[in-house]
Order: sequence, then structure tokens, then C-alpha cells
Amino acid sequence: MAITLPNLLSASRLCLAPVLLLFAWIGESTAVLFLLGVSMLTDFADGYVARRRDQVSELGGRLDSWGDLATYLVAPICAWWLWPEVILRDPASVLVVVVSYTATTAIGFLRYGRLKSFHTWSGKLSAGLLTVGVVSLWAGLPVWPLRVAAAVVVISDLEEIAMMAALPRWKPNVPSLWHALRTRGSE
Repeated sequence: MAITLPNLLSASRLCLAPVLLLFAWIGESTAVLFLLGVSMLTDFADGYVARRRDQVSELGGRLDSWGDLATYLVAPICAWWLWPEVILRDPASVLVVVVSYTATTAIGFLRYGRLKSFHTWSGKLSAGLLTVGVVSLWAGLPVWPLRVAAAVVVISDLEEIAMMAALPRWKPNVPSLWHALRTRGSE
């Protein structure tokens, strides 16, 4: 395994997931918020650092995808344990995000036998908007940012499903459907 800074950033999210669950279980909400913030920062930083240092790799893409999966699975559980009243402010949007992400991940496993690892531009946008929406919900602000984020998550996931239909073999780090169709045409 190549030990690089981007791979360490991605792997840190895998390590943080059980710690987040532990802190949520014992009611340490400040620690959970801090560690979720760290997790999101590493998610935004790992790909950028990999590209800047010319350390993009298949392993890095896989670690990033597993780190994303771990974070996206434990975050709603932590939120429910610590702040059920926040989740209940807009349960439909929360459910749409969880179901959409879970379905797309399952389709990826069925299609390729592994996580899809596309790291699309729309996926990055949806992660950023989702962060804003969740913070807005948690802070008691209007729920519309989460609703917008949920819609973008669904659109992003639909793009990834179309990409899986277009790409007969697993290929990591494909930024958009356009790139997937272009890649397919060159194979």
C-alpha cells in the first residue's frame, strides 16, 4: 500500500467512523460535530491533494469511496442518537438522501462487485450542499437548504446510475456522465 498524504486523509475517515459512533452513543455531541467537520474537510481535501501532488491512484480512489461510505452511513445514525428532534424537522429530505445514496451504492456493488468510486463533480457539489443543508437544519434555520441538497443528491445519484449503465467495466475517478460516455467510446 502506498502511504501518501491523500491516502492517509481518505483512510482517516474510515478510522473516524467508529469513533463518531462511540461519541454519539455516549452523548458527546461537541466531539461528534468536531469529528464530522474533520471528516468533511478530509473528504474535500484528499482528491485536491492527490491531484496537486500527482498522487492519484486506484487505491486512493477506493480509500476515498470507503471513507465516504463509512461517513455517510454513520452520520445519520449519530444525528438520530444525538438530535432526533433535528431529524424530525425534515425527515422526508433525510430519508431521500439516505435511500438515494444507499440505492446507488447497492447498484454499484451489483454492477461492479465493488464501490463505484466515480468521484463526480455533481457528487462533490451534492456533498457540499448537503453539509450546508444539515448545518442549517441543525442550527434551527429554514429547511429549504436541506431540500435543495436532497434534490441535488438525487440528480447526482441518477447521473452515477447512468454512468454505471454506460461503463461496462469498473473505472475510478470519472468526473461526469460526459466523461463516462467519452471513455466508453474510446474503449
